[in-house]
Amino acid sequence: MNAPLPLNIGSDLLQKQKLLEQVLPGLKAVLPQNAILWHHEDTTPYECDGLTAYRQRPLCVVLPETYAQIQAVLQTCHALGVPVVARGAGTGLSGGAMPHAQGVTLSLAKFNKILKLDKLSRTAVVQCGVRNLAISEAAAPLGLYYAPDPSSQIACTIGGNVAENSGGVHCLKYGLTLHNVIKVRGFTIEGDEVTFGGDALDAPGLDLLPIIVGSEGMLAITTEVTVKLVPKPQLARCIMASFDDIRKAGDAVAAVIAAGIIPAGLEMMDKPMTAAVEDFVHAGYDLSAEAILLCESDGTPEEVEEEICRMTQVLLGSGATEVVVSQSEAERLKFWSGRKNAFPASGRISPDYMCMDSTIPRKRLADILLAIQEMEKKYQLKCANVFHAGDGNLHPLILFDANDADQLRRCELFGADILETSVAMGGTVTGEHGVGVEKLSSMCVQFSPEENEQMFGVKRAFDSKGLLNPGKVIPTLQRCAEYGRVLVRGGQMRHPELPRF
Repeated sequence: MNAPLPLNIGSDLLQKQKLLEQVLPGLKAVLPQNAILWHHEDTTPYECDGLTAYRQRPLCVVLPETYAQIQAVLQTCHALGVPVVARGAGTGLSGGAMPHAQGVTLSLAKFNKILKLDKLSRTAVVQCGVRNLAISEAAAPLGLYYAPDPSSQIACTIGGNVAENSGGVHCLKYGLTLHNVIKVRGFTIEGDEVTFGGDALDAPGLDLLPIIVGSEGMLAITTEVTVKLVPKPQLARCIMASFDDIRKAGDAVAAVIAAGIIPAGLEMMDKPMTAAVEDFVHAGYDLSAEAILLCESDGTPEEVEEEICRMTQVLLGSGATEVVVSQSEAERLKFWSGRKNAFPASGRISPDYMCMDSTIPRKRLADILLAIQEMEKKYQLKCANVFHAGDGNLHPLILFDANDADQLRRCELFGADILETSVAMGGTVTGEHGVGVEKLSSMCVQFSPEENEQMFGVKRAFDSKGLLNPGKVIPTLQRCAEYGRVLVRGGQMRHPELPRF
């Protein structure tokens, strides 16, 4: 076995070429020539995921087609001490799939088969590269569908969903990826086969499924996933409620839940976001409203009728200025088209945007939105807000121009301020997009050094050499020291310069 290669090799071309000369022979021994990319023009498309502000070209990219090839690649990289970063569709928004400069990017795009649909058990066994929406499309003839529906569901893969524990607009009622997956199969960095969860109601031994879901590619490589399918509801209707005040809209969200109602979806958009999406998809949004809520009910016609009536009463009692209920499936989809297209709509009004992802208690929704408005003045950047209001998962989109270094710096500080404020309000730095590289420094605020070390202990148990997606998710003591952020009296925080990636 060759000695492990150091992970801090310089990035100049000569050193990279020397590293390639050591790595390529091992990869060529286990993969066909056309499954390995290492030339500059071939690896450039892999230099970032959906977080385009941070880019890094990988040493090389491999595109295996069989499980045996994945296993061989991992065994080779482990023997050489070469980092491995798994990649699906690259739709992630936290830099979780950003390559390692001295590492191999493992593309799993070719593993896109639905292996089994079982109507009786209401499950589907799919390969990691299957698109989220493709599962529901395949299950539709059985009267079933896969509930988690990220906005990128037309493109994102189930392996990526497992890595980030993705949710979507219906996660309030149906749960995140973790609640809709029963088994994950894959390989460790050593190439050993591993299974988390099982086909029975409970797996023998320690329940490690919650560890792998949301682990951001740091513990194992996912190859197959068994997901739960749920019956398609007989009827679904959506309420669009307008509010002339952000605080009224935020309080209305808490009031709906407090009334014992769990909508299929409960989303909120502020005025800048509704203006952006209305100009893009013409969803029929009230452009005079300071905020709108989308509240969906699904089930039998009788259940939907009752729940719509109850939600309408709560919303009007909370100060809604207008309540519109969808009268057809086409109108319901029209209401949701704006929410589903919030990100591309933002791309039409700004050269770049950085989508944050934090969570707060529902009762603090108005507080965080008002705080973000003050941050817009502080950092001299605009921000449009859309989020899963029902579970307090924020998605502020900070608008900026990445070609302007000062705007990028202010955008990073703006984003860090949102995350820290979320923590101060009793929330967390991430909800469903993961930590990746984007929120790495903010983890220093969320967790103590001792807590971070415990997380490193879990990683070492699966990956003792630290080769799977290194340098992400868990901050080191050195990074936290460089970050230099400290809580002071009153829960306020100060902002030095952010360390660069």
